[in-house]
Amino acid sequence: MVIKMSIFGKISKERTVSAVILAAAALASILPGGIILALTLYVVSIIGFLELTKVCGVRARKASGDYGKMNALELAGIGCITLYYGITYLVQDTSYAMPLVICMLIVLMFVYVFGFSKYHANQVMNTYFSLIYAPVMLSFVFLTRQLENGIYLVWMIFISSWISDTCAYLVGVMIGKHKLAPVLSPKKSIEGAVGGVVGAAAAGALFGAYLDSALFTENFVVLLAVVGGVGSVISQVGDLAASAIKRNHEIKDYGKLIPGHGGIMDRFDSVIFTAPITYFLIIMLGNI
Repeated sequence: MVIKMSIFGKISKERTVSAVILAAAALASILPGGIILALTLYVVSIIGFLELTKVCGVRARKASGDYGKMNALELAGIGCITLYYGITYLVQDTSYAMPLVICMLIVLMFVYVFGFSKYHANQVMNTYFSLIYAPVMLSFVFLTRQLENGIYLVWMIFISSWISDTCAYLVGVMIGKHKLAPVLSPKKSIEGAVGGVVGAAAAGALFGAYLDSALFTENFVVLLAVVGGVGSVISQVGDLAASAIKRNHEIKDYGKLIPGHGGIMDRFDSVIFTAPITYFLIIMLGNI
């Protein structure tokens, strides 16, 4: 028991220290926005992309359990990420998103066709999946930050995911009885999920009330309550989706980059999903 408590204490300390460092890094990049945030997300996206390609079998795994060097599909993927973030930074909206996403597939098909027999179709599809999952969806953190009042609104991405997660955990511990997804996450409950949605919506409404007061506006309370509630639902799906991929591939974590948390995909699994939803909800509902 003493040994278990000691290990638990070490893990908790690692998680706390890592969380503080991540929060500081988020503030240091999100507050100034612009090129600093774009470069930060670019680096994070590449790491997340490579975590996914390894897990999904794009890169061959040796008998020892280690992974070899990056292959042509991954290198092409990094080139696509570089182009995508460069254009996204210059344009700062989604007008080029669809053409770029299509170009990504064409680039990967070039590698597939001219390297035929070296790569399987599943590797191409998993590479494309990894490009959309991490880099493209994470770019909406930058796009949200660049909106009018984006310096404030961008935090709804994190409120929708992290506040939701905290509230879901607390409600689940107190009154959770009915399993939400027993195979994927036995500890998550329906009651906890509802608590997460209500908590995120309430946090959004409170944040909206503060913004209305500070910015002398009248439309943020309802907007951010909706963003928080919907974002909570999406963030919980994102969390479970990341767990499902790990279960399929029989791994505990995507990586070891963040002590106490795992990899980029372990820590930002829900944020990846809430970022585009937050952006589009603000765009669609902001003028209502």
